[in-house]
Amino acid sequence: MHIDVYDKTNTLSENQIQLLKDVLQFTAEKEKIVHDVELSVTIVTNEEIKHLNNQYRNKNEPTDVLSFQMDNPFMEHENEINYEPLQIGDIIISIEKVNEQATRYNHSLDRELTFLAIHGFLHLLGYTHDNKENEKVMFQKQDTILEEFKLGR
Repeated sequence: MHIDVYDKTNTLSENQIQLLKDVLQFTAEKEKIVHDVELSVTIVTNEEIKHLNNQYRNKNEPTDVLSFQMDNPFMEHENEINYEPLQIGDIIISIEKVNEQATRYNHSLDRELTFLAIHGFLHLLGYTHDNKENEKVMFQKQDTILEEFKLGR
């Protein structure tokens, strides 16, 4: 899996960038992603994520994470013949929300950052939390992955 991390805020350390890549690779393995996939993670400000949230979800407020799915890694794809990696999508994370929520929930910054990355990645894989049943499944997966990655509560 190829993961590009773009820190538009210049606030993440090299260790945090590597942590994001490691936890997303770990999540892909747990979810049995067998295709060669690419995804990007972009760290932005509240102002930028608010603009995207308004543009794509008609919500004129900052949010913590947005996901934009491209190729579904669980479906057959024409480009497999050409051995091109699947473009799974983009994850956008607000660094200000990471800091705010880490304080609110008494988590480390690394734990909150990885939680949001996993959350966004699971959305790219088709998980939702649009009802109680789906929310339970998705949030249990997040908690299990974080525990197994040694970043539990």
